[in-house]
Amino acid sequence: MSDGTLHLIGHAHIDPVWLWQWPEGYQEIKATFRSALDRTDEDPEFVFTASSAAFYEWVQRNEPEMFDEIRQRVADGRWRVVGGWWCEPDCNVPNGESFVRQALVGQRWFHEHLGVIATVGFNPDSFGHHAMLPQILAKSRLDSYVFMRPGDHELGLPARTFWWESDDGSRVLTYRIPYEYLTWGKEIDAHVARCAAEIKPPQSHIMCFYGVGNHGGGPTRENIESIHRLREKDDLPELAFSDPDRFFAAVRASGVAVPVVHTELQNHARGCYSAHAGIKLWNRRAERLLLTAERIGTIAARVTDFRPTQDLQRAWKNVLFNQFHDILPGTAIEPAYTDARDELGESAAIAGRAIQDGLQSISWNIDIPQQDGTIPVVVFNPHSWRARVPVELETGKLPEAAVVLDDDGVAQPVQSVQSLATVEGGRARICFLADLPPLGYRTYLVVPGEGHTVADPNLHTTDLSLDNGRLRLEFEPGVGLTRVHDQRHDVEVVAPGFLRAEVLRDESDTWSHGVVAYTDTLDHFEVTRVQLVESGPVRAVMRIHASHGTSQLVQDVILYDDLDYVDVRATVDWHEQFRVLKLRFPVAMQSPKATFEIPFGTIERATEGQEVPGQRWADLSGRVRGVGSIYGLTVANDAKHGFDVRGNDLGVTILRSPIYAHHDPKVPSADEKYAFHDQGPHDFALRLVPHAGGWVEADAVRRAAELDLPVVPLMESPHPGPLPQSDSFVDVDVRNVVVSALKEAEDGGAAVLRCYETAGRQTDAVITLDRWQRTIETGFGPNEIKTFRLPDDAAELVTEVDLLEWDPQQPPPGAAA
Repeated sequence: MSDGTLHLIGHAHIDPVWLWQWPEGYQEIKATFRSALDRTDEDPEFVFTASSAAFYEWVQRNEPEMFDEIRQRVADGRWRVVGGWWCEPDCNVPNGESFVRQALVGQRWFHEHLGVIATVGFNPDSFGHHAMLPQILAKSRLDSYVFMRPGDHELGLPARTFWWESDDGSRVLTYRIPYEYLTWGKEIDAHVARCAAEIKPPQSHIMCFYGVGNHGGGPTRENIESIHRLREKDDLPELAFSDPDRFFAAVRASGVAVPVVHTELQNHARGCYSAHAGIKLWNRRAERLLLTAERIGTIAARVTDFRPTQDLQRAWKNVLFNQFHDILPGTAIEPAYTDARDELGESAAIAGRAIQDGLQSISWNIDIPQQDGTIPVVVFNPHSWRARVPVELETGKLPEAAVVLDDDGVAQPVQSVQSLATVEGGRARICFLADLPPLGYRTYLVVPGEGHTVADPNLHTTDLSLDNGRLRLEFEPGVGLTRVHDQRHDVEVVAPGFLRAEVLRDESDTWSHGVVAYTDTLDHFEVTRVQLVESGPVRAVMRIHASHGTSQLVQDVILYDDLDYVDVRATVDWHEQFRVLKLRFPVAMQSPKATFEIPFGTIERATEGQEVPGQRWADLSGRVRGVGSIYGLTVANDAKHGFDVRGNDLGVTILRSPIYAHHDPKVPSADEKYAFHDQGPHDFALRLVPHAGGWVEADAVRRAAELDLPVVPLMESPHPGPLPQSDSFVDVDVRNVVVSALKEAEDGGAAVLRCYETAGRQTDAVITLDRWQRTIETGFGPNEIKTFRLPDDAAELVTEVDLLEWDPQQPPPGAAA
């Protein structure tokens, strides 16, 4: 027998949704778990490993007797829970809070219903893994991680087992599965032999996964019998029926030095960053609404008699399930997206009701004196910083020559814009700029303009230019936007081709297997009209019409009176197949660095044209001729996740149109009918932030967050109340620490506040919560996430907890010490 141990992991990779819809996955999970239980009855050495709390909840709800058997096998150590998350999600597209909730909901479910939590993170089939995962895993009591993609041919690593480290210094012991996470057929001799060959000094332990997968099935009798037979061979290492926990324990006990890897684990299936724009938008919308609902509800519960009634956990479960790695990346069959749309829509509806329940409870308790002819508007700011932002809302008939008064009585302009209701005289839509306190609200009054003086606007327009004294934008017929001039720093920001809609050939499958970059440019949208459609004291809008074949693109380029960014609101009616649509943003800079937001952090990447994933923003910063310091441009988005940078040219992938669930090597046939992704109309929004200095100085995180998580306005009526017209509930004294969550504690009796450091540097911060009569003084490491429990009883101290909302120095509540 050769040296070392081959840990044989009995497993069944189950895609609850992929080439089938969830009801079929539901049934297959039950069948697979039944089979695994039967195998444990037949062979006393056999151990089964399974992840995904969502699967166990299905079984518990539908087959409680079988769930009781699973609980007993878990207690016996014959059934190992791994992953600790609600499902095995895509690990690039969800936001940071979604990764926290995967563990918060999943680990606590396992603890409540099975009496255990997982210690091994588990995502063998996800298509890439962002660089902040080690911290999220470690703070969720997951000290190890298992993955398979990207494979050896896609990402070189120093060893199969390594310490994976994130920017804050957190580490998890990580293993890349060799070859496959499943087996086919009855005997597994060949699979065992090639996995055994991976045992190479100094590492003497390797995991080998076996069992029928994807559509479930799990280890078969023949699989298990072949292992017993192979144990008799002299040329193989020790073959142990094992599980990931035992493997990682053996690696730690071996004392072998393990290398450290400090980077993201990318890239596999680059097309998944952009396939199916709809699911990306529905996911982002549900995430943002739930985070806003939690913040408003938590505040309302402490300043009014409001008691939340909406089931936000059910809404989160829907979101977490639909972040599964064959749903959110866009790789499932077309009907699966009807299911996903409905579930994410349910989550959005629950969150929307919760927002209004909480906000209207607050606003109804604000003291708003009666003033004839006025319209009170309460605006809630979900961010932990003072924000000056545009506010839009529909109203009834406006006062004549209206202005808006803040709670200090200062008047500013209000602009009437096109109402969503195409009626005569009954409805109006207004836009104004609001200065809002951190994580709080402010009350405004829309009043008749007579007797009120407002400052002259800085905004000036012509038929082909917009100018607010900070930025000057110029346009050309047949071309579009040709100039962005930063007047304060005298910088020409953009290069020719800026905001061009580029059409590229893409005949790859849904995943874009084998594709590193989209480079085959076929054409671009031709600009057919440039027109000034709004010019007022608050904002000006230049509309660019463009077309390509039968596809149409309309972009509204918006400049506000005294804001230093440009918004782009666009609608594309897309009718292309086997094509990619990108918007290009070439900048007039030399050798810029490309930085991308990832969940709870940032990462710099090469500028060689590769398709890469990102979150709410990407930035190019470099040197400009004649300007001695760094200058840059941040491009933020409301639901786009695919990017590329070619030198000084940033591309944002707007749409891809492959065939649904097309997987190489299948070759589409001209005789078959196929459904293509993303046909028809799509709305999206971008924010362009030119800036002196780097992205940190530009507050890229804040500007992108304000686009992604918008303020919430509400029309009110005059009434007495105990609350002031403006209030703030959480304030952070440094710019690079932001609040990612304010929510009710899972165990009740407290609120939970989560913050993270955004600039990648050591920082001391003071977090003030006046309504809680609390002040938190704490230090943050680079990109560190911190979570605090704020008891409702003022006599109890604020404590720092882990991402599961437990004391990190103690075992789970109720667990054996």
